[in-house]
Amino acid sequence: MELSVDTVTALDCLRALGQEHRLAAFRALVQAGPAGLCVGELREALGIPGPTLSAHLNQLRQAGLVQDQREGRQIQVAADFARMNALLAFLTENCCAGADCGPASVCAPTAKETTA
Repeated sequence: MELSVDTVTALDCLRALGQEHRLAAFRALVQAGPAGLCVGELREALGIPGPTLSAHLNQLRQAGLVQDQREGRQIQVAADFARMNALLAFLTENCCAGADCGPASVCAPTAKETTA
């Protein structure tokens, strides 16, 4: 089932991304790929205090842009690529006045390969 975004959801996502630290956090998580980052790594990368990051991540969670998973004592946070792609599709659905201007770019991240 393909995820879709309506106007209210799009506004929630854009509101969540409309702040410097939240946008930076989301972009860092997109760059990290589906594995995401542990909260500590993200905090260090952004250089903001833990409680501040927690508040920003809560806003991104409420908008459905990030998901987290507890792994032992750590929380791993990852971008929700399905929601991101649905938002992009919503924003570009009437591109070029409805003319076929080519396929919209869809992000399909793959897990990073690790080399030993």
